[in-house]
Amino acid sequence: QVQLVESGGGLVQAGGSLRLSCAASGSGFSIGTMGWHRQAPGKQRELVAAITSGGSANYVDSVKGRFTISRDNAKNTVYLEMNSLKVEDTAVYYCNAKSGGGFLNYWGQGTQVTVSS
Repeated sequence: QVQLVESGGGLVQAGGSLRLSCAASGSGFSIGTMGWHRQAPGKQRELVAAITSGGSANYVDSVKGRFTISRDNAKNTVYLEMNSLKVEDTAVYYCNAKSGGGFLNYWGQGTQVTVSS
């Protein structure tokens, strides 16, 4: 019913910036909280940032002050602005969205972010 399409990943040098985008599409749906998770090889997937439909955001400690999550409710799109990137940020980043009034979770296909030293 809902498809999440991500874009913006790529290769960047340490200290650089990237902006990830994720747009939800479909019919007859509503979206509540949206967020970004990441998974590095050999490690568990972790929550990076999340934002409610009202704009309240939270971040994992390791990215506070460097990453900013935002959303455009009219477009059902969430963004992740990543600044001062570190090699440790290298991972596959996944978009996540919760249904507006239910118990469903949707996931994007993932986009690779690689930070070189």
